[in-house]
Amino acid sequence: MSKKKLVVIGNGMAGVRAVEEILNIHPDKFEITIFGKEPHPNYNRILLSKVLQGDTTVESITLNDWSWYEANHITLYTGEPVIQINTEQNYVITSKERIVPYDDIIIATGSLPFMLPLPGAKKEGVTAFRDIYDCEKMVETSKKYKKAIVIGGGLLGLEAARGLLNLGMQVDVVHIGDHIMDRQLDPMAAGMLQKELEAQGMNFLLQKNSAEITGHKRVKGLRFSDGSWREADLIVMAVGVRPNIEVAAGTDIETNRAIVVDDYMRTNVANVYAVGECAEHRGLVYGLVAPLYEQGKALAAALCGQEHPGYQGSVLSTQLKVSGVDVFSSGEFLDSDETQSLQWFDGMKNTYKKIVIRDQKVAGAVLFGDITEGTRLLGMIQKNTGYSVLEKEMTSGSGNKDELIASMADYDIVCACNGVSKGTIVGAICEQGLESVDDIKACTKASSSCGGCRPVVTDILDYIQRNGADTGNEKETICACTEADHMDVIETVQLFPNESKEQIMERLAWKTEAGCETCRPALNYYMGLHSRHLPDTKEEQQPDGTYMTAPRLYGGITGAEQLRSIANAVEKYDIPLVKLADGPRMELYGIKESDIAAVRTELSISLPLYGEELRAVGTCAGIKYSDNSFQDSLSLGKQMEEKLESFVFPARLAVAVSSGLQDDAKSLQADVGLMGAPGGWELYAAGERLYSFMKEEEAIRMTVAMISYYRDSAFYGESVEKWLSRFGITHIREEVLRRKGLDAGLKNKQAAAAF
Repeated sequence: MSKKKLVVIGNGMAGVRAVEEILNIHPDKFEITIFGKEPHPNYNRILLSKVLQGDTTVESITLNDWSWYEANHITLYTGEPVIQINTEQNYVITSKERIVPYDDIIIATGSLPFMLPLPGAKKEGVTAFRDIYDCEKMVETSKKYKKAIVIGGGLLGLEAARGLLNLGMQVDVVHIGDHIMDRQLDPMAAGMLQKELEAQGMNFLLQKNSAEITGHKRVKGLRFSDGSWREADLIVMAVGVRPNIEVAAGTDIETNRAIVVDDYMRTNVANVYAVGECAEHRGLVYGLVAPLYEQGKALAAALCGQEHPGYQGSVLSTQLKVSGVDVFSSGEFLDSDETQSLQWFDGMKNTYKKIVIRDQKVAGAVLFGDITEGTRLLGMIQKNTGYSVLEKEMTSGSGNKDELIASMADYDIVCACNGVSKGTIVGAICEQGLESVDDIKACTKASSSCGGCRPVVTDILDYIQRNGADTGNEKETICACTEADHMDVIETVQLFPNESKEQIMERLAWKTEAGCETCRPALNYYMGLHSRHLPDTKEEQQPDGTYMTAPRLYGGITGAEQLRSIANAVEKYDIPLVKLADGPRMELYGIKESDIAAVRTELSISLPLYGEELRAVGTCAGIKYSDNSFQDSLSLGKQMEEKLESFVFPARLAVAVSSGLQDDAKSLQADVGLMGAPGGWELYAAGERLYSFMKEEEAIRMTVAMISYYRDSAFYGESVEKWLSRFGITHIREEVLRRKGLDAGLKNKQAAAAF
């Protein structure tokens, strides 16, 4: 069987990373050809400033050298950009008039530096700061000239300024805003950074609007709109980039700001994909490396026919060292009328921390000087962690590095760029005897991209070397009756499925013979899931000695026959209270103990022996009765409740289905919500979107797979929100896809009948 021909336009970090992911999945599927504009193999553009600053060499920032391409049978053409794509006959033409056919093609052309259209911008001595050629040009200039101006007070501009200082030049940084790095830092952190950089020799000209570059053939200076002028021999423009989509011009490939792609990085043209800074996903173009690597995974899965949740967008974060100063920023970092913030400033240590809260959830953070907590805060932002959790952590007084490292879960991401978790790093250290951060980088890729996570990687290594891998969080027991935690109970029940509850309690050294109201239902729940012994009957008695039950209204829908049956039962058994409750559902209170069994039989109400049953599936009026509807919520809600009615859960579960984006059924407030959108159904867990663009059948399968995973993996009493926070949304998306493929929802014997 011949290999399919894959052409990659662009030899940068995004395109080559996508190729790496393809090779990991299916190394023999494609005959791969890569075209690069620069005369170099793939290198780490993020570390370009280190080359300019003299801290490293071009060779040391190379990610994939020539031998890698050869070993993977990849044909690489450097210094030869593609200038035309023929999407009808499937071939490309290069600048050297080379014609190469393709079956699939990836556009990874990245971005181009934005050059201000100033008078004099074409003069000798004006340059961008984007590639190795720009670096070499600036180094050569510094040997003859001494005065430089960098236009742009963002990250790239500051890195260029630091490099020029190292080359012995005097540097002015010109910025149109009122504080530097205004896309990453709040005014407080920016002011602290500016003070540090001024101490290193940088000079800042803020709120300055550049008007003209002066000089004859070569740059002599820069004039501003206010009439002032500054002398310069070199002007570096670092004011931003624009997506490089020139190769898509003249084709049917849809473009907006960049090349428009879906969740699998597919364009509107068959077999044409785009990834990286030249791609526009859900209206956004990403310039940081972590999102580009996530996109590469989705693209590789699509090309190789592998199940994947698709790229769902990213929470942006910046964790880096600016001229020797550690800074971190993620999410919302500016104050507004809709947010509140907590701030800490230490003038002695010159550190600053700010956490932004929106709707009682962690929405953003800024760190200056000490970024040890960056990884933990990024995880909170990504998971929409509630303020109460943050407050509890702050009250506990956890603050030193050892406590922070120990408190991190194995699934917490340390290296956001490459998606490397703490558990992966710890496992590599222990299993392979790694002794340095460079060893960890080579083995796991942690800190190999932007390098911002290097301090945390260093702290993990130091912690493991001193304490070993087994030292970790203090165990949180189920209750005071036992020293066992939830995992201890689950593992013991799974190991000894034939043993009774009393035997399990004895194995785990329970301190009380019968347990308590906290541990008894938890043990019943775990035995119900994993043991061959039936647990105790669930107690439903109310405080006054009577009982309550609730007939099921599938999807919130009822009719005359069911209402007549309920009314007959109310009269026959003299039930004193019939109450409508959230869900929606109808609850019958005050039923005598002698009547409860008969009432349940007549109204076809089953009683779970353990755990919590599905409370209800709420719906709205539906597509027939609402002008704002896109999908049929009544049909989907009824089917969902029928499939889930015999499931049991570790905590109360509310499910809601809204037919449109106005969310009339309050799907975003439910534990599990489905919302109708123009492109199909969207699935939410605790307000977090997991999947979108699903047809009705797929929406049911994905929802059942997600709920079954929650049932099987959540601790007793753990809400969907806490479960989502513990595992992380990325892990849950991938596991749900795996379960959907295996139809894992059918595994549970109690749930099988529902299908």
